Amino acid sequence: MPTNELRRVRDPLAGIRIPTSSGTAERAIELLDPSRTAVITGAGISTDSGIPDYRSPGSPERNPMTGSAFRASEENRQLYWARGYVGWERYQLFEPNSIHSDLAALDPLAIITQNVDGLHGAAGSHPIELHGSLHRVVCLSCGTVYSREWTQATLAELNPGFLASTLVSPTDIETNPDGDVELDQVAGFRVPNCPLCGGLLKPDVVYFGEAVRPDVAEAAERAVDDAAALLVLGSSLAVHSALRLVRQGAKAGIPIVIVTDGPTRADDLATVRLVDRVAPFTAQWRAMNA
Repeated sequence: MPTNELRRVRDPLAGIRIPTSSGTAERAIELLDPSRTAVITGAGISTDSGIPDYRSPGSPERNPMTGSAFRASEENRQLYWARGYVGWERYQLFEPNSIHSDLAALDPLAIITQNVDGLHGAAGSHPIELHGSLHRVVCLSCGTVYSREWTQATLAELNPGFLASTLVSPTDIETNPDGDVELDQVAGFRVPNCPLCGGLLKPDVVYFGEAVRPDVAEAAERAVDDAAALLVLGSSLAVHSALRLVRQGAKAGIPIVIVTDGPTRADDLATVRLVDRVAPFTAQWRAMNA
């Protein structure tokens, strides 16, 4: 079995306390003309849809698959794909919540999401997906992209009876933030390779320890450059790919509003910092721009 050491990640928020709010929602909204605001969203906006996150207050400790672990061994890939195969049956049932709907209606200058759940798109937005999407699968050799539906169908053909053998209900079992589930027995699970070149297939997402694709990073940077204000929703900014965008905005001198109920790595950069759930704020922002 793959070792836990391969899957352990460091928490950059360890020891950081939850701050107190500074400013009000009304003041924040005064700063946020939707047509000139870039919005960064994190896992905290999808918890209202039922998808757990890594760092909300009270979240259990989780050990996600890292990019190096996925590439390291066939056993690790077997573990991920078996867990992901079962988890997808529930994950695909998640729907956008009021936050996604509010943002789609507000239609800000840009939505830059760290989330891989595809819920912004399902709500009608066209986000910059900083960390990719679980709805796509990519070949690590030739770069061909496959749909998750094709991948699930292929996994089902290669592993007839596997779902039944797990003795769990795919629609009831709790999924991890990355769409997989906890399974102990994955021996014999078969994983497909790329039909075109035989390369390894991986979800088209940025695993812990991997870098954001250069073209995606550049698109996010341009969006912040073009913005007159920056809004962070439901993100701890624990990973550098999002944190650097906030630092970019701070360096440019634009107002920064952060709304989330836990600590972030950029609390000292916020013009307005609201320690609260996100849904009431986006509802108020939408109402004041109706």
